[in-house]
Amino acid sequence: MTTQEVANRFNELSQEGKFELIQEELYADNAVSIEPASAQGLQSVEGLDAIKQKGKMFQEMVEETHSAYSKEPVVAGSHFSVAMGMDITMKGMGRTNMEEIAVYEVKDGKIVKEQFFF
Repeated sequence: MTTQEVANRFNELSQEGKFELIQEELYADNAVSIEPASAQGLQSVEGLDAIKQKGKMFQEMVEETHSAYSKEPVVAGSHFSVAMGMDITMKGMGRTNMEEIAVYEVKDGKIVKEQFFF
């Protein structure tokens, strides 16, 4: 798949809330996930299994999701970016609005890197 095709499929699945399927279908086994230094409780990881585990850990920190969105991807070369956000209540931390830009790198039709900015 081209970067545009990966971005389109990512958008299709994210609109349905199917983030686990995004990882299964679109990520390379050796993908990396980079979090900003200010990320609370989340670390940068390497490998699809570690990325899946990080997602599960985040979900375990969420008490309730009030709303969430994922905007249309913007594609440039081998990268695409997506604006995302959610209104959530975190366990022991209260309700918060999170907004971020996620940047994805595609190589050989698979996402090889994700990096979050918030």
